[in-house]
Amino acid sequence: MTYNEAKSRPGVNLIEFYASWCPHCQLMAPILREVKNQIGEDASIFQFDIDRFPNEAENAGAYTVPTYIIYRDGKEVWRKIGELSANNLLSALHLAQ
Repeated sequence: MTYNEAKSRPGVNLIEFYASWCPHCQLMAPILREVKNQIGEDASIFQFDIDRFPNEAENAGAYTVPTYIIYRDGKEVWRKIGELSANNLLSALHLAQ
């Protein structure tokens, strides 16, 4: 799935731009898994490695990793860069609904 397809899906979608070499991204990996488990079917989560998908990252304006963007019905409603708690991500996802 492309970034444009992911962000345009109906409902709430969280997109993460990350890099495998990024220590902050590595710290966020278990947190994102926890968020996926807790959010269930209420939102979709997509991940794009900026080294594998540089054009997707550029199109999103994701120049720093990790970058998290929440879209609701194709419109950006929230964006944060850096390490976040599971509660921060969950709160943002719930507010986007």
